[in-house]
Amino acid sequence: MGQCVTKCKNPSSSLGSKSGDKEPGGKAQGKKGGGGHKEEPGPMGGKASSDLLANGTKKMEVTADTLQPPAPSGDTRKEELLSNGEECSLLRIEELFRNYKDEQDDAILEEGMERFCIDLCVDPAEFRVLVLAWKFQAATMCKFTRKEFVEGCKAIKADSLEGIHTRFPCLLLEAQSEEKFKDLYRFTFQFGLDSEEGQRSLHRDIAIALWRLVFTQNMPSILEQWLDFLTENPSGVKGISRDTWNMFLNFTQVIGPDLSNYSEDEAWPSLFDTFVEWEMERRKKEEEQEEIKRRGTESCSTENLAAQALEGR
Repeated sequence: MGQCVTKCKNPSSSLGSKSGDKEPGGKAQGKKGGGGHKEEPGPMGGKASSDLLANGTKKMEVTADTLQPPAPSGDTRKEELLSNGEECSLLRIEELFRNYKDEQDDAILEEGMERFCIDLCVDPAEFRVLVLAWKFQAATMCKFTRKEFVEGCKAIKADSLEGIHTRFPCLLLEAQSEEKFKDLYRFTFQFGLDSEEGQRSLHRDIAIALWRLVFTQNMPSILEQWLDFLTENPSGVKGISRDTWNMFLNFTQVIGPDLSNYSEDEAWPSLFDTFVEWEMERRKKEEEQEEIKRRGTESCSTENLAAQALEGR
């Protein structure tokens, strides 16, 4: 996504003023005067007011129809009140989108995404951006379509840069939930694919980077060993399938850090069998090296003690 950026000049800047945007056409249809309502032709074909006063029910029906505000249309519909009475303007969301969209495509592409991240004071490659893409349900890296951006901003109830930035703590907390993280984790695989190329598996290097990124908040104890295994790549792996990606999350939750409860007889991907074998062999060599080092240290200590004893005679 381009050069990582972590600073900006105006982190609280936003497009559009909440205090200055008001819904057009909010006037009442009926005018008060002389202690009563000015009569409008009603559904009964324009009866005299005295007839209406003689029938309370019909009087109330006419009054309700008369005072019914017109249905919003056009730009008026683009002003919504979301839950909890918090105002979120579609006009401001679309204005924010236009500020970063590509000149030809109706989407925010790599250049616009980098400017968007600069103004949000986030690194394009950091976890918060992944979480935002998840909430926007972005289909492709380095790209927000108009629909993804607008619906995403509505989902997090933000219509400005400042509003989006202030939502990050809540979004990060939400991502810690087991079920929500599982959804984020599975989204990350699809997000990493090049949909235009019809990819069905992640390139090994991309998978390594995304695994490290998605586990930012809660890193499994076995993660570094797994990534070392993939980096060394003794199996000659070129890509990571969706099944392998999804099963690794289960692996981190079920298999202990010492790998003692792992069984090849269970329905794990064959790559996991190779990893466990590789890791156990690595640990065995590490223990042997530690033992050699320990014996060498003890031998040196014994020789030093012997030399000191000779000197003391």
